[in-house]
Amino acid sequence: MLSFELCEPHTLEDAFDLLGHDDPGVRPMGGGTALMLMMKAQMFKPMRLVSLRRIAPFSGLALSEDGARLRIGAMATFSEIEHSDVVRRHFPAVVQAMKTLANVRVRNVASVGGNLAHADPHLDLPPLWMAHDATARLVSKNGERVIPVAEIFRGYYETSISDGELISEICVPLREGWRSTYAKITTRAIHDWPALGIAVSLQLEGGVVRDLRIVLSAALDKPTRLRAAEEVLRGGEVDEVRLRRAGEAAVAEVEIHSDSRGSASYKNHLLRVHLARALQSVIGG
Repeated sequence: MLSFELCEPHTLEDAFDLLGHDDPGVRPMGGGTALMLMMKAQMFKPMRLVSLRRIAPFSGLALSEDGARLRIGAMATFSEIEHSDVVRRHFPAVVQAMKTLANVRVRNVASVGGNLAHADPHLDLPPLWMAHDATARLVSKNGERVIPVAEIFRGYYETSISDGELISEICVPLREGWRSTYAKITTRAIHDWPALGIAVSLQLEGGVVRDLRIVLSAALDKPTRLRAAEEVLRGGEVDEVRLRRAGEAAVAEVEIHSDSRGSASYKNHLLRVHLARALQSVIGG
């Protein structure tokens, strides 16, 4: 790798000053796990990296003052989330997903904000944040805006984050009566990129699905809600007939990609099977 400047500002104002050059070689850095791989592969040759790890508002995680949502700073590491009692109590599916997410060395440094901004569709956490209706706060010199996490992703490594904007935090609402799960389907080692990722979050009342979110990732160019499959299940009891119909609706509404982890037809089969299993798992839980 070529030499480059690494800056660690302590304030958001200083960070924007350091990033305020119209130069593709100047970039913000979260945990740096994906960025370092791109640099080693010579895909990215930085002149300056601006680390956000010393900016206090970007760190930590805690419930909001009204107790209605969990606020996670963009620089919170995966390990912080994995070992948080608050996350374990309110979002156990997120903690469970961590067990097969990369390895402990990566989890110790990878950050929530960087994970979202990287926009690799194979990542495990973005579909879970989407299924939980999480929002992201974006800050810039001109102010801030809050958008659903789902609106960040535009395509493969493409986001709606503008030049000069940084993710400062995500907020995940606490939803009474909702249950969630994440199914990571791999065709190789369990810590490898998934062939499919399926996040399910639903509200069950007396055996009836009142509302739900189903998000598919890895097999598409961005995490995507399966709205047609949701409609099949919403308002009814989950039985074998509905599970089969939901699987067919899911396959019909998305165009699955073939790659080294399987053909499109094979992944469609995986989607039918593992969507049913994920739904049965979360309902039985």
